[in-house]
Amino acid sequence: MSAMDKRNFSLIKNEEAELEKRILPRFPFSFLGFKDLHAGDSRMYQVLDISYQGMQISLRDGGHPYHEGDEICGELIWRGKRTKIKGIVRWARGGNLGMVFEQNGNFDKSIKDLLCIDNFVARLRPLHLEVSGDSDFSLPANLKYWLKSDGPVELFVWQHSDGELAKFQMIYLDQFVEWEDGRGVKTGTMVQHKDHETPLSFEDEFTIEIDPSVDMAKLRIAGQVISKIPDAHLPSGTSDFLLLKLDNSSFA
Repeated sequence: MSAMDKRNFSLIKNEEAELEKRILPRFPFSFLGFKDLHAGDSRMYQVLDISYQGMQISLRDGGHPYHEGDEICGELIWRGKRTKIKGIVRWARGGNLGMVFEQNGNFDKSIKDLLCIDNFVARLRPLHLEVSGDSDFSLPANLKYWLKSDGPVELFVWQHSDGELAKFQMIYLDQFVEWEDGRGVKTGTMVQHKDHETPLSFEDEFTIEIDPSVDMAKLRIAGQVISKIPDAHLPSGTSDFLLLKLDNSSFA
């Protein structure tokens, strides 16, 4: 994930950190991209993950000139909005790069303005409505609702075979919130994100550092996102159910 080498370094020293993995479906298209301006280059990378501190980007075709420690600059492009980006490459593997942003007052404000809740919600796509059974891409079994705002936010709502809701998971920048029937709520921080190779489906593997106790700040942000999702994307009864579980999390 964004700046994940920095977080992985802290995890090495924290032997008590509880790490868990999640395999989640991946939609193979995104409108959030990074235009490389290196030496007049104009290659477009897909943004896989992003936070206020950095991001992970992927170049699907061709190679790139970067190595760990290199400076990288360009534009973050998201459906008509452009934000100038400058940072340092923290790792490079194949076509993927992890970079940490160069922080300054103007950039800090511009990235937070771009990565705000209203922008996330305005760009949420109800993939459960868009993905057709006739296409090459289909919904996983028991995934009832799937909303994605390109790199920054993703919501998965799963159901039991009888139709009752079984679990939901939200990724918000590098934050993770999960509720599971019979187990309650967990929160955590994403520390690694990589493709989960399978010939039959598009999936990603996430490694999450689970919080020792539920982080109420993460729940509040998740609740703010869910409360703003329009009924056409997520039925109000489902939104109310998710918000109820978040509110009751301290008792789970």
